[in-house]
Amino acid sequence: MILGIGHDICDQRRIAELLNRFDTRFINRILTKQEQAELAKRNQKEAYFAGRFAVKEAVYKALAGADQSNMRWHHAATLSNGSGAPHLTLSGACLAGAEALLPAGHVLRVFASISDEPPYSSAFVVLSAEPSQ
Repeated sequence: MILGIGHDICDQRRIAELLNRFDTRFINRILTKQEQAELAKRNQKEAYFAGRFAVKEAVYKALAGADQSNMRWHHAATLSNGSGAPHLTLSGACLAGAEALLPAGHVLRVFASISDEPPYSSAFVVLSAEPSQ
């Protein structure tokens, strides 16, 4: 059963401006240490950052039915798996919010998709509940 769906689009040019203006201060505020390590290895930093920013925004939208008062940027992290596909992990208040939406006897599943079409990056997030075995 679907608990929440979120979508966001981010302009890579806007991210480039913010990176030029605030550099590491902006990076540290938005990205986890693991996301920052992936960013450092990328040639297209604006696209990578914009995609991760869009995922974080989409997570907040997917959690619209939860208490969001303590959610922070670092509570949603998206890393690339071995094939390059995004793997979204929730922690802190984002995880607590998602778990609060879970019906009894169910486990949380989190899915994310990122698309880049310069100058835009788009992200789609689905939170679902599956019966526990």
